[in-house]
Amino acid sequence: MTSSLEPLFEAIHQTRSQSELRSQIAPKIGEYFAARRWAIFFFDQLPLNDRNLQKILKIALSVEHNPVARYLAERHAPVHEALVTTPKAWKLICPRPDHWHVMAGPIINHGQIVGVVGCTREKIMPAFDRENLIDLSAICLHLSVWVATAGSQGIFGGKSQHQPFNSDSLRYGKAERLTSRELQIAELVALGRTNAEIGKQLWITENSVKQALKRMFRKLEVSSRTEMVAQLLDTRSHSSATNLDSVLKSCQ
Repeated sequence: MTSSLEPLFEAIHQTRSQSELRSQIAPKIGEYFAARRWAIFFFDQLPLNDRNLQKILKIALSVEHNPVARYLAERHAPVHEALVTTPKAWKLICPRPDHWHVMAGPIINHGQIVGVVGCTREKIMPAFDRENLIDLSAICLHLSVWVATAGSQGIFGGKSQHQPFNSDSLRYGKAERLTSRELQIAELVALGRTNAEIGKQLWITENSVKQALKRMFRKLEVSSRTEMVAQLLDTRSHSSATNLDSVLKSCQ
């Protein structure tokens, strides 16, 4: 697999709705990974009155019984089944022949898993590997940024998912460590702006933006733009495992 992820990143950036993510971006992800099946879904959009879906979710999202779901909830990182279990055990958990190999990654917002992107392959197909996980991690990063951007523009789920960065909403926690200029930069990062775009809007050089982000990462004790945005927007204390469990309880 030698194709570049850049076209896919750009396609995600241009997407305007969850339905477009599912209908247009998910197939591109499936094609990139040469998958048999693929999907992007968000927990708040699941039709939990569907009995067949309820049965599937009790298996697929069971943190207690599914090691893939447990890994996602605990680590917020992409995973494939061979990383957490044996082929024999996985067959008992998911007996479908077109799900012999499974890879899934989290979509993060407000510090919680709000959705999942996944791909599957049949037994005769190659298993997912470390390089696939690295690529899926990059894709999940862009999907998470899309969610943060869509929320700030009021198009994620039809309404804004968080409050804007301002002195009233950020008077607590690590956000107090940031200067007013750094908060401006953080807000533009949440809107999906590049370093060059941020510099142009704030009348500073692109290098100044890069150096500011390095300082902000150290202050907030994070290592990525998405992690920074998630931390600043996080006003809830429930863990992702609780989020998954809440979905399952809705199915009961």
